[in-house]
Amino acid sequence: MVAAIVVFAASCVRTPPQVAPSAPPAPSVAEADPASPRPVPAPAPSAAPSPDAPPRLSDDEFSSRTLEEINRASPLEPVFFGYDSIELDADALEAIRSNMTTLESYSSWSITIEGHCDSRGTPEYNLALGERRALAVRNHLVDLGIDANRIRTISYGEEFPFTPGEHEAAWASNRRAHFVVTAR
Repeated sequence: MVAAIVVFAASCVRTPPQVAPSAPPAPSVAEADPASPRPVPAPAPSAAPSPDAPPRLSDDEFSSRTLEEINRASPLEPVFFGYDSIELDADALEAIRSNMTTLESYSSWSITIEGHCDSRGTPEYNLALGERRALAVRNHLVDLGIDANRIRTISYGEEFPFTPGEHEAAWASNRRAHFVVTAR
C-alpha cells in the first residue's frame, strides 16, 4: 500500500511538467506560461557553451581531471621494444621525446614506468627484462632533463599483457614500457 502511494505521488510530480507544455496553448494558464518560457531560454544558452566546452578543455585538458581520468586518456605514449631487447629504436626515442614534452608541460606530475614483456621466456627472466626496459626509458628521460625524483619504475614481466594471444602481433604489443601518472 505504501508502494502504491509512492507511485501515485511520483506520478503526480511528473504530471505538472507535462501540463506545463500543454498549458501555453490554453489562455487560462497564461500566468504559468511566462514562468516556463523563461527557464526554457536559460537551457538554450547552456546548450551553446556545451559545444564550446571541449575546446576549452583542450587548452589544459588535464587540470580538472582525476588521476584515473588522466590515465584513461593516455597522455603518455607507450614505448615498444624488439624481442628480448632493451634497445631504444627510432620509434621508441620519438615516443620518449613526446612524453618528455608532456612531462615538461605538466611539471607537477610524477609517473611510474611499467616494464612489460611478451609471454616467451621464464617468469623470472621476463621480470628482469621488464625492469631493464623500464630503467632504459627512465634513464633516457632523465638524460633529457626530467627530474629523476618524478619517475618510479616497476616490472610486471609477462603478467599484464596488453594484447592476449600467442602470435607475433600480440607479442610485439606486449613488449613495452607503459606510463602511469601517479601524482599531479
